[in-house]
Amino acid sequence: MKITQASLNDVKELNNLVNSAYRGEELKKGWTTEAEILDGIRIDEKALELLIAKPKVTILKLTNQSGKIVGTVCLEVKSHKLYLGMFAVSPLAQGNGIGKALLIAAEHHAIENNCTRIIISVISSRVELINWYSRHGYASTGASIAFEDIEGRFGEPKVSVINLIEMEKVLNM
Repeated sequence: MKITQASLNDVKELNNLVNSAYRGEELKKGWTTEAEILDGIRIDEKALELLIAKPKVTILKLTNQSGKIVGTVCLEVKSHKLYLGMFAVSPLAQGNGIGKALLIAAEHHAIENNCTRIIISVISSRVELINWYSRHGYASTGASIAFEDIEGRFGEPKVSVINLIEMEKVLNM
């Protein structure tokens, strides 16, 4: 498996991976899901193209032996913080260390960019995901935001209240 920076040539495959990992039919084969909470797509090709073009954004992709993208994460440097989002692993490949490898790559990217902490937002009802991040050194900051206050399009709510909690990992530089 290999982790490299995604390019515009990867947009279609990244779009398929992210949407299948968050809400697609394959999702039922993985251990994480937003399907009970959100409907619709997580991202589209145009949004991915815009992200790739942003100067402080890096999208990493993890490819398997046959060159297929099976994991991805979007990293944005803001001052001395690295914002981690759009973290997706193919439901068919979950449980094989792909997520952990991408988190380690994100930490390296943070250190290379003089970031002292990594920030993520997680849906508060996704307890299994919050626990997974906790096992990897992330802790709640106590901050949260209502889903409807987020800029951009991340899907259509299926439940009345969705809150995102902020978690962070402080890096030892």
